Amino acid sequence: MAAAKKAVLGPLVGAVDQGTSSTRFLVFNSKTAELLSHHQVEIKQEFPREGWVEQDPKEILQSVYECIEKTCEKLGQLNIDISNIKAIGVSNQRETTVVWDKLTGEPLYNAVVWLDLRTQSTVENLSKRIPGNNNFVKSKTGLPLSTYFSAVKLRWLLDNVRQVQEAVEENRALFGTIDSWLIWSLTGGIHGGVHCTDVTNASRTMLFNIHSLEWDKELCEFFGIPMEILPNVRSSSEIYGLMKISHSLKAGALEGVPISGCLGDQSAALVGQMCFQDGQAKNTYGTGCFLLCNTGHKCVFSEHGLLTTVAYKLGRDKPVYYALEGSVAIAGAVIRWLRDNLGIIKSSEEIEKLAKEVGTSYGCYFVPAFSGLYAPYWEPSARGIICGLTQFTNKCHIAFAALEAVCFQTREILDAMNRDCGIPLSHLQVDGGMTSNKILMQLQADILYIPVVKPSMPETTALGAAMAAGAAEGVGVWSLEPEDLSAVTVERFEPQINAEESEIRYSTWKKAVMKSMGWVTTQSPESGIP
Repeated sequence: MAAAKKAVLGPLVGAVDQGTSSTRFLVFNSKTAELLSHHQVEIKQEFPREGWVEQDPKEILQSVYECIEKTCEKLGQLNIDISNIKAIGVSNQRETTVVWDKLTGEPLYNAVVWLDLRTQSTVENLSKRIPGNNNFVKSKTGLPLSTYFSAVKLRWLLDNVRQVQEAVEENRALFGTIDSWLIWSLTGGIHGGVHCTDVTNASRTMLFNIHSLEWDKELCEFFGIPMEILPNVRSSSEIYGLMKISHSLKAGALEGVPISGCLGDQSAALVGQMCFQDGQAKNTYGTGCFLLCNTGHKCVFSEHGLLTTVAYKLGRDKPVYYALEGSVAIAGAVIRWLRDNLGIIKSSEEIEKLAKEVGTSYGCYFVPAFSGLYAPYWEPSARGIICGLTQFTNKCHIAFAALEAVCFQTREILDAMNRDCGIPLSHLQVDGGMTSNKILMQLQADILYIPVVKPSMPETTALGAAMAAGAAEGVGVWSLEPEDLSAVTVERFEPQINAEESEIRYSTWKKAVMKSMGWVTTQSPESGIP
């Protein structure tokens, strides 16, 4: 019997999408942006102490290999020739900090995840050294001094982990966010791996000057970070190195494929949503929730608690674009908490069914400030609360309140963004795993009181990384002209309640937020790690 013919397609582009909750590898047709196949693996999160969040860098790397291998198998079953994959992009959870040994390739400690709070006393001590309300750091980086960003996590590792201290002293240590760890490993690791990051990830470290687009000597001295352990900073779209994964038999055909796109996940989603014009915005619903508005070639500094960050730089000789960002720490993570900690649901999908049973929170409000509150408050003393409970309240009401919490937090950052930009958004473009929940999307439209617009293909984070990779000089299989994706269909959710009801619910939420603050009045001392 003759072998089945391989499907004839245009050039394909792969994307590693390494998030806080899971890793995925997705393959797109570069001519149509159609998703052809993908594979996903959930990632463990470890909570060794209260407020600590860690992951195993080797598990993250292994999950990438597994996803690549399984996706290539699936493409083979579809008779799609994987030799058509011409480039690979990387999108990653931002701020999560890894230090590893460049001689052995071994991580020197677990990855300290962006949500981690152990550095609160480090932040407090550093704050005392900054005159004028943190302006020294913020004016260079666009970021407030916070536990969220990589510099203080790296400072903690240098202060508390002997293996990291020794490796730095012996010039064996390399630092990176998850993108750097993956690109170094995928391009050969100890055998010539490329130690680099892109401008979007660098802009989340608090060590990078977003005006000069370089590591800042003064910032490194302030945080006590040796510059020689930092990765080289590149644009978001250029060839960084070639894949070296010959030990993976199924994915052997990807050996030598260029890795040519790199974007922090929120920047990748901005690109994937085609937000290339000044004033265009998107909101991504993942572990956290992130609203980014493209501000063009100029840095806009917020007066209402938002971050100024690098949106993208799609080529070495291309201009840099900036964004205003509102960051919510806990979005999808609250669903995972209901599943893993309370056992209210057995799978994330069940939340929609529970919420649908009641159609209201019945006066119950949930503020999931598990890692303090991010934008627009930047209040590390806050902790999660559920209030407005009565004997009538059941798990369905709590499930509904959890979904509402995601929407209320988005309303807060959208209000701040509208005040900073001066022109209110007429609709909100959305993406991310949680957008498959129709109750959540309808709630979001009701609470914002503007339409919510969701593309038919919500994998915009991976799509953005693939677009950057395929468009890189030397690859050139993807055009980034907006009209290329103008035919993408969308689902639209219109507000279904009146404005007065929306405002009443929102004002009650604000009252609940005030009650969540000030729960942690003194931070316990940071314990050293032997």
